[in-house]
Amino acid sequence: MARIVISGTGVFTPPFSITNEELVLSFNTFVRNFNNENQDEIGAGTCQPLTESSAEFIERASGIKSRFVMDRDGVLDPKIMCPQLPKRSIQDGSLQCEISVAAAKEAMDRAGKKPEDIDAVIVSCSNMERPYPAIAVEVQEALGIAGFAFDMNIACSSATFAIQTAVDSIFRGNARAILMVNPEICSGHLNFRDRDSHFIFGDVCTAVIIEQEEHCSKRDVFEIIGTKLATKYSTNIYNGFGFLNRTAPDQGSEKERLFVQEGRKVFKEVVPFATEIILSHLARHNLAPSDLKRVWLHQANLNMNQLICKKLLGTEITTDVTPTILDTYANTASAGSIICFHKNHDDLKEHDLGVICSFGAGYSVGNIIVRRIVL
Repeated sequence: MARIVISGTGVFTPPFSITNEELVLSFNTFVRNFNNENQDEIGAGTCQPLTESSAEFIERASGIKSRFVMDRDGVLDPKIMCPQLPKRSIQDGSLQCEISVAAAKEAMDRAGKKPEDIDAVIVSCSNMERPYPAIAVEVQEALGIAGFAFDMNIACSSATFAIQTAVDSIFRGNARAILMVNPEICSGHLNFRDRDSHFIFGDVCTAVIIEQEEHCSKRDVFEIIGTKLATKYSTNIYNGFGFLNRTAPDQGSEKERLFVQEGRKVFKEVVPFATEIILSHLARHNLAPSDLKRVWLHQANLNMNQLICKKLLGTEITTDVTPTILDTYANTASAGSIICFHKNHDDLKEHDLGVICSFGAGYSVGNIIVRRIVL
């Protein structure tokens, strides 16, 4: 069987960044305003006072120090606390298409690919800005790619699930090369008024070229040794936004239609789930954790990744084995492990093995075993 490889990656980083200190200043101003405006109800016991946050709490809880966003002014305004991204006309195209094209062009350049070399586009991310026409078809049109395109979503595992989808399509002969893109504008679904989660997400877009070995223009690539996906239903990470919201007599609160999670339950349940999937996948290919030179984990929480590394490798997180980008990018949903791979693979030698692993809402876990090869 012809080998299937990752031949190029790209990352679009938004122009604005918000530090923990800036985010906390905005949040605490909102908290003080809320408590002042509702002091009578709070005194009567009919309303719970809100609690202020701190930059130290955020870093201790998550490992995050800052995050990139598409708009910072709206997020930091205590009266708005939401990114302000004006509606575009149909003729102007979507924001997700715009950042997808930027990331895709870098990935295509790194892979030595022209539009005519690519047969399909998959846009896979945690939230789409519209249901149809597919963002992927718009990206396909913007780049001048023939063939087919479609959107898919499995929350924070959208990238790894899409990589397996691309591998399967190439293996079946339906495409020679596929562009896979993850335009994650996570600030749009984040509740910036929720102390437990307002700091979690950032915005970014990643892109990956997956193709048949025989069509490679680049000699130095990563062979995809195997893929393994798993899901287990849970509402501990939840977003209730959907087209049926408007049909419900009681539409519920805005909070229910934004990102919500039971963080402690997620930590307790996802760590063993992700670890077991990685270990069983390695065993399927007669590999041991000690065979891995690099592990590019999903960038959700530093403490979670630390525990997975202990269970998997028996060591603490070290930048040479398990790199992290949480401190500057925060959690970027499906794009996190791809950013890690993009920024931390050039030093690997031929035949070095690594794992790209995602885990998140669903629950979902996606694991990709790769090996550096020179064609």
